[in-house]
Order: sequence, then C-alpha cells, then structure tokens
Amino acid sequence: MSINVSPAAMPLDPEIASRIVAAVDDLRDTLVATLQAVVRVPSVTGAEGAVQEVIARQMEELGLSVDVWEPDPTLMAPHLEAVGLPESGDWAGRPNVVGTLRGSGGGRSLILNSHIDTVEPGDPERWTHGPFSGDHADGHVWGRGSLDMKGGLATNLVALRAVMAAGLTLRGDVSIESVISEEDGGAGTVATLLRPYRADGAIITEPTRLRIVAATGGSFVFRITIAGQAAHAAKRDDGVSAIEAFSYVHAGLLAYEARRNAAITHPLYQPIANRVPLNIGTIRGGSWPSSVPEWLVAEGRGGLVPGESLDDVRREFVDEVRRIADGHPWLRDHQPIVEWVTGQFSAGEIAPDDPLVGIVGAAHETATGSPVAIEGVTYGTDARHFLQLAGIPCVVYGAGDVTLAHQTDERMDIDALLMATRTVALSIAAWCGLEDGATPTHRSTRAVSTPAR
Repeated sequence: MSINVSPAAMPLDPEIASRIVAAVDDLRDTLVATLQAVVRVPSVTGAEGAVQEVIARQMEELGLSVDVWEPDPTLMAPHLEAVGLPESGDWAGRPNVVGTLRGSGGGRSLILNSHIDTVEPGDPERWTHGPFSGDHADGHVWGRGSLDMKGGLATNLVALRAVMAAGLTLRGDVSIESVISEEDGGAGTVATLLRPYRADGAIITEPTRLRIVAATGGSFVFRITIAGQAAHAAKRDDGVSAIEAFSYVHAGLLAYEARRNAAITHPLYQPIANRVPLNIGTIRGGSWPSSVPEWLVAEGRGGLVPGESLDDVRREFVDEVRRIADGHPWLRDHQPIVEWVTGQFSAGEIAPDDPLVGIVGAAHETATGSPVAIEGVTYGTDARHFLQLAGIPCVVYGAGDVTLAHQTDERMDIDALLMATRTVALSIAAWCGLEDGATPTHRSTRAVSTPAR
C-alpha cells in the first residue's frame, strides 16, 4: 500500500530542509563510525551493559542530558506476561540509556527509540566478515546487530546531530532511547515508559526497507502437553504414542491457521500470504527409545493482527485444540493441556492518516524523492508498548531489510542508512518545530520527563 503525502504535510521551508539534508550528508563518515563503534561491542540479550557505556558517552559528547538506569523488577512485575523476567531474576548490569535534548518550548516532543540487544552471532567461521568486526566493505557495515538494530541507533544519534549542525533550535524536546531486552519481549521500552518518559510521538528505527510500518503483529506463546499410554516398543499397539497423537493435533492446527488467514480482512495485511503464522518451535517427548512415548510437550507461537483481541484469540485457540482433540479416539478422553508462557502481546496500529505518519512520510519523500509505502508486518515491535501502554503515536521506519536480521553475514547498507537518517532528521525538525518559525507553534501535551540519575 502506498500513499502520496501532500506538500502541506511537510511544514519545513525548502531551504531549511536542504540545510538539514546537507548536514546529514556531511556526516556520512560519522554515521559509519558511529555504527562501527557499537557493532564492535557485543550486546547479546542479557549482556548489554558494556555497549550502553559506549552509547552513554556518545550521547554526552552530543550534549544530551543522559539518564542511565536498570529496570526495577517491582515496577515491571505487572508486565511480565508480555516481556518476561530474565533467568537472573532482574536486570542488574543491563541499563537503559536515554539522552534528551530540551527544546526552547512550544513544540511537540519526540522519542527516537532503538534497541541495543542482539541475538547470538552463531559460528563466527561462517561469517564473511567477523560478527563483531564492524567492517566497512562493499557499501555495508558488517556484524551482528548492524541491521537489527544498531543501525537504527546510529540513525537517531546522527539525525539529531545533523539538526544541531545545521544551526537549528528545536522547540520540542527530543529523547533518544537505547533500550535493552527487545529481542525477548521489550522490557527495556516498558521500563522507559514506567520511568516515565512520555512524548507527543515516537519513531522506532527498526529495519523496514525505508517504509512506514503502521501495523505490527501480536503473538500468543503456548505450551501443549499431550498424554499418551506407555508400552514396550515390541508391543506398541498396546500403548498410545503421545508423539503420534500430537501429529494429529498439529495437522488440525495448520488447518486452523489457514482458516484464520482466510478470515482476516485488514487492508495492510492483504499482500501477506500468511498473516497469522502458527509455529511449533520446540518438541520434547518420550523417555526411552524402546518405549511408546507417554508424554509430549510442544511449545509454539501464534500470530494476530490489529483489531483482534489477544484474550479472544487465546480463548479461541484453546477451544480449537479441544475441538481437534474431540475428533481423536484417545485425545477426546485425554484432553491436551494448553498453558501460556512468556511472550503474550497484542498487535499494534497507528492510523495511516495520523499526523506523525504524514510528517515521516513527507520527510521520506523529501529525503529520497519518492513517495513512502505504508505496510503491516506479522512480527511484533516495541511500538505496541508506546501505543497501548502510553497512548503515544508511534511509527516504525528505518533502513535495512529485516530478512537479513538474525542471520550469518548480517549487514547494513550505508546508502539506505543515510536516506533513513535524512528522513529522521527532517522528521525531528518538522515534528518538534523550529525556533526560527519554520514550523507552526504547537504546545506539547506530553513533555518528555527526564528523571534524575
């Protein structure tokens, strides 16, 4: 789905916009160096502390007011079904970092959010460039997290630097957030909202191929326990295999997935073949090769789209498992047990005609010369926390193709990163307003709070 943003949506004077774009382009080497510096510090989920020290210093050098803190388990407790609790029991040694630039007043406030945690790099011997090399080669910066999403952090830092380098004074406050623990549920962003950081709008610079993601999928993560009946393998017909019984359930769930897909009419999801994927991720079953397995535990994830209620979908899922089991001669009297595990979250959506979408879309067109596309995606992002927990309009927009995330040879295209940085810099100026009157005055209703360190 594409939109054409009218010129009225971009309130910046063309000369001001040109100054901002030129300032970004002049900072291309800084953009590369910023990304390289953070890629070279490993930050797999659970071990983000070292890289956050680097980022805090970068923010201080930029002249931002910097806030560094670890999420409070007591405050986080009501949100654990969605974000989970670390195996350690808390987030010690894993701080969030937020840097804030105060505006002169009268403008809209903005949060620029990125997560700093990454998945494991896998076998380093399989990488063309080392997973933490940060090498700049073939027009890309290479390494784990370069795309997902340290490139987004570099975008935010350099975009704000460019606005300042262009000699412009913002009216609204801007906060750059480097958050932990997104890969396992988003505890870092939730902690910022509980701090509480608030703003009139938020941009998450995840890799979206320079498209605006206005709708993100939700998920329910489940555990299904199947009971069988043990017997000696030599007399397997005297037992009931829990593995074979689950195979029957799995076939039924795939049919259920197909029916759910056919029923979804959300316009942003029509181009997607599997709009609500239902995946079995782990299976454990049986205890001895020569015994008929009397138990099986499968864990998986199901999707949902905006407009669907998480609670309703979960109830429907339980009913569907029961309906499937009723058609099986053993399971109808030995019903599978469905439990919920960490990773329950609702889908999120911002209206395509929201003012923030218009500003980012117009900024994209000014930065790239092409209209922006608006999409829905099946995966979740921290946008849901801004939208649902705080009621803050939030768009997801950034450089890079998410299909390269979590893979060997993850890399960020620098030309695309520069375009994203242009867009974000223009969005900052247009959304927050400028002291020289280049944008209309707008009194913020959500001033960013900066708690004392």
